[in-house]
Amino acid sequence: MDSPERIETERLLLRWPTEADAAEMFARYAQDPEVCRYMSWTTHRSISETIAFVQWSIERRQAGSSYGWLIYPLAGGSLLGSIGFRVNGHEVQFGYCLARDAWGHGYATEASRAIVDLALSDPAIWRIQAYCDVGHRASARVLQKAGLVLEGTLRRHVVLPNLGEVPRDVYLYARVRES
Repeated sequence: MDSPERIETERLLLRWPTEADAAEMFARYAQDPEVCRYMSWTTHRSISETIAFVQWSIERRQAGSSYGWLIYPLAGGSLLGSIGFRVNGHEVQFGYCLARDAWGHGYATEASRAIVDLALSDPAIWRIQAYCDVGHRASARVLQKAGLVLEGTLRRHVVLPNLGEVPRDVYLYARVRES
């Protein structure tokens, strides 16, 4: 899949992360337990964990298996969060994470729409999907506003380590390309 280094929307700039971004990522959201509550990864305890994550992200991008972008206001300003996806054949799985002060401004929806459009513009991709915990109503609403459709509930499907070791029920949202 061809993945651009930068994506611009009406209000946002999405760009690939570098190791130099790790300190801001850590400070803005990676260490915040409330932000990380529903994430599939544990809250970072040190900047070294965030650096390792950025390095892993760069390796995965170079391998062509997953892509991630940091989300900034187009007009300039502080890091808002991140968004990314993993490619699995004809299908893409995506997720996002926003700093607490970026919640409720439509940034997740705007960034998600850009990622959905990018993925489905690739002729090899027929499906883009995302999971969200059944208790995370705000995330479910973002996915709906981004044009995904609720396909169902996957019971005991995902372990969210910040909520415990028991697999949790998640909603599966998706959008498919018809032709």
